[in-house]
Amino acid sequence: MKVGDLVRYKAHDRGATTAPGLVVHMTQKKVWRTHLQGPKVNWAQIDPEPHAGVLYAHNDDTIDIPVIDLEVVNESR
Repeated sequence: MKVGDLVRYKAHDRGATTAPGLVVHMTQKKVWRTHLQGPKVNWAQIDPEPHAGVLYAHNDDTIDIPVIDLEVVNESR
C-alpha cells in the first residue's frame, strides 16, 4: 500500500462502511487491540505498525487506519 492508492476498509461487521477512500499519507502508530490483548493497556509491550491516512468523500480530514484493516481496490475488476 502506498500514497495515491484507492482503498476500502475490510468490513468486520455489517455496519461498517465499505466506501473507497484515497491514501494521502503513511505513518507509524501503536494500536492496542483490547479483544486480543485485554483491557489493561501497556504501550511498552507493543511496537508501532503502519497506518494509512485515508481521505473519504464524506469527511473533511483524513482518518488514520491500520494498514492491516484496509485492502487496495483493484480497479481492473
